[in-house]
Amino acid sequence: MEFIGHFRRLTAVQRNTFIACFLGWSLDAFDFFILTFCVSSIATEFQTKISAVTEAIFITLAFRPVGAFLFGMMADRYGRRRTLMVDIIAYSVFELSSAFAPSLKVFLITRALFGIAMGGEWGVGAALAFETLPAEGRGFFSGLLQEGYAVGYLMAALVYRKLFPIAGIGWRGMFVIGALPAFLVIYIRTKVNESPAWEQGRISRNAESRLGKDILTYLGTFAFLVVLMFAFNSFSHGTQDLYPTFLTKDHKFAPQTVGLIAIIANIGALLGGILFGTWSEKIGRRKAIVIAALLSIPVIPLWAYSHSVPMLALGGFFMQFMVQGAWGVIPAHLNELSPPAVRGTFPGFAYQLGNLLSSRNVVVQAKLAEQQFGRMFAPVLAWTVLIVATLVAVVTGCGRERKGMDLSNTS
Repeated sequence: MEFIGHFRRLTAVQRNTFIACFLGWSLDAFDFFILTFCVSSIATEFQTKISAVTEAIFITLAFRPVGAFLFGMMADRYGRRRTLMVDIIAYSVFELSSAFAPSLKVFLITRALFGIAMGGEWGVGAALAFETLPAEGRGFFSGLLQEGYAVGYLMAALVYRKLFPIAGIGWRGMFVIGALPAFLVIYIRTKVNESPAWEQGRISRNAESRLGKDILTYLGTFAFLVVLMFAFNSFSHGTQDLYPTFLTKDHKFAPQTVGLIAIIANIGALLGGILFGTWSEKIGRRKAIVIAALLSIPVIPLWAYSHSVPMLALGGFFMQFMVQGAWGVIPAHLNELSPPAVRGTFPGFAYQLGNLLSSRNVVVQAKLAEQQFGRMFAPVLAWTVLIVATLVAVVTGCGRERKGMDLSNTS
């Protein structure tokens, strides 16, 4: 199988590095998506509206650019490997602290701190991975790496389905479980080497001064990437963050059913990311993204307006197949478009600034459902996909690509 062939062509060092970066992103996403499954129960305990709890999602997303900047600078100055370890410990600690929040206000503070740590992982992990991996098969590994995000959602769905209904677990127990990723640091410390490009001294140790200059030099590229990532984050979070709440409130499904639908949807996400990421090696990054984004639009009726569990699960599968199919191209695409000397910071910072611009969307979605659609989420979700899928296709089509460029040269 070609899937196995890609891994066989890697050295042991490259394989261990990719596994560590994949798991780091998966567990980061796992910790984030635990919240999306627990919105209703948190609102019940704190006796507030769902839209008030979705502020926690907004705050998490809004603080991610801070983490992308801080941890990106650390990665460019002190190395990718040690920065990744610090970041994983940080997001695990803040996830655990969320479990003991005595009030919604304290909970929001812990989610802000988690957002900072979460924001640092993607850029650092992607830089470490792509500076270590060979150029051959980069599209495949881009798709697989990005779908660590889908795997994290899948893990959260499994844990929610199996453990949340158990007496004494509840939403606080879910956040305690979310602290387990800290143990990944042991694997990174023992099995993963530093980025060869960074270790050989070809990365500027004056990244702090270079970043501002490179943003000004490549202002057009940076602005484009921010807008692109605004569209992409609106696409993913707009279809994922409130979908469990939609299933719970609109359809009155039990946690086991909600978890099952989410599991099936994220199997689709995983397959879509790998397929379109690999396909982008043949047809190009932009074309693969545009096709995936536009194909999500015909899926809207099945995904948002079905009434049975099998049909909603099928809709979820195909929707996330397309959403994450487009996303599967992004790790390679962003790193290929970024200035070499600050690759640890530039793509992650642009990604998270785009995320910041889209971070309020989930609150807007919740308030629209409450105020305009009689607390029904289906029409809000449907319009979200129609608008943002079109935006992703248009913005991507207006950009450029540098498929296959050498990422080992960071000077």
